[in-house]
Amino acid sequence: MIKAYAKSDIGRVRENNQDYYYISDSLNEVQLYMLADGMGGYNGGEIASELAIETAKKYIENNFKEINKDKDSIIQLVASSMEYANMVVYEKSKESKELEGMGTTLEICLIYNNRAFIGHVGDSRIYRIRKEFMRKLTQDHSYVQKLVKDGTITPEEAVHHPQKNMLMKALGCNAFVEPDVMVKGFLKDDILVMGSDGLTNMVPQEEIFQLAKRDIAQAPKELVEIANKNGGYDNITVVIIKNI
Repeated sequence: MIKAYAKSDIGRVRENNQDYYYISDSLNEVQLYMLADGMGGYNGGEIASELAIETAKKYIENNFKEINKDKDSIIQLVASSMEYANMVVYEKSKESKELEGMGTTLEICLIYNNRAFIGHVGDSRIYRIRKEFMRKLTQDHSYVQKLVKDGTITPEEAVHHPQKNMLMKALGCNAFVEPDVMVKGFLKDDILVMGSDGLTNMVPQEEIFQLAKRDIAQAPKELVEIANKNGGYDNITVVIIKNI
């Protein structure tokens, strides 16, 4: 059985909340958890994040029954849903001057048969906690992550880098996007933590690990409070999922 809790908050600096999330009803056949962090002037970011999630969700729910439930088919379904959502957001961005250049990060977790099928674009993150370890499953699609990968800067330098928010890949900014898709074991007592960068930039990984492990129901609220206490420079969204 899967239990999930979430919280989203505007933070202390932004004028509107451009984050958006979705968590499945635990009785749904398709166990789906999604998080998006929108960007774009006016209200473009809000539109992009909600549209991306609603489009990908509908795509997965409409097609899940039809596919073989093997690993490759489910991975393909998650990838296709993100490619389709990308197209919808991109088309929408061309409708008016105010929406020009809008885009969003998108994280998808589809849980099926003790596995998490994950789709990822942008710099929101997904972690998995298993026993005493928390591991980051996604790689940020950011300029700073590329510098770390190339060995130009250290992971420690990346934390305070001035170009920290510059994305190399987002959903809805181009006609095509190539999401990262993967499958990970999601066993009994495993916990998944999904967070926008308003969480991960403001709260140390160790603190996220401790709070999520201690109490999944309280952790989203507590993590939002800590992110705000530490500055709250961005919208904050956290989704925590446990295989009970």
